[in-house]
Amino acid sequence: MPDIKIIEEYPYLRYRKPLLSETEMLERSASFYEDMDSRRSVREFSDKAVPKAVIENLIKTASTAPSGAHKQPWTFCVIENPEIKKQIRIAAEQEELLSYESRMSSDWLEDLKPLGTDWHKPFLETAPYLIVVFKRSYELDVDGNKKTNYYVQESVGIAVGFLLSAIHNAGLVSLTHTPSPMNFLTKTLKRPINEKPFLLIPVGYPAEECWVPDIQRKDIAAISVFY
Repeated sequence: MPDIKIIEEYPYLRYRKPLLSETEMLERSASFYEDMDSRRSVREFSDKAVPKAVIENLIKTASTAPSGAHKQPWTFCVIENPEIKKQIRIAAEQEELLSYESRMSSDWLEDLKPLGTDWHKPFLETAPYLIVVFKRSYELDVDGNKKTNYYVQESVGIAVGFLLSAIHNAGLVSLTHTPSPMNFLTKTLKRPINEKPFLLIPVGYPAEECWVPDIQRKDIAAISVFY
């Protein structure tokens, strides 16, 4: 049988996926969960170099995420340059200082206490790479006309989930950092007007001595409903 056919003028590929036994499914799903459950957000990074090819593989993995009408409305900006990382840290800390001193509610600050966060963000310079994820609100054709992207927020969010999983799978650590507002990233990285910053992710190895908060995840009964 042919592996490709044309449906209404568009090519379709035959899709095959090996069927696993119930035992294999249980073993693989449990193993993957246990590995992902060991993932933690880290604020204490080593400056040890990470091969660029690894970062490229992480981004390629993120790009396999589904997206509205397959528009792939994302740009992953990778920063290794120390001077640019320094600029980002300075701008981020300025915004974070304002947030901690005047923008955040008392409840918000109280909720952050167990995590030990403050406006100081040294990891933005220590981590060997920063990945800034931009969402492409729309596309621009060669004549400057706008072309619609669909479900942009959802699509980019899914891609980030893929990215974080890939980072963990590669033996690295990350942090989802959202200095607010993030418009300074557009200016610093000279991104076009159709791109808006979505997330700033330091990536690297954990510091030799690295501590994370002793927090617990909700159990399955608290996060799911089966019908």
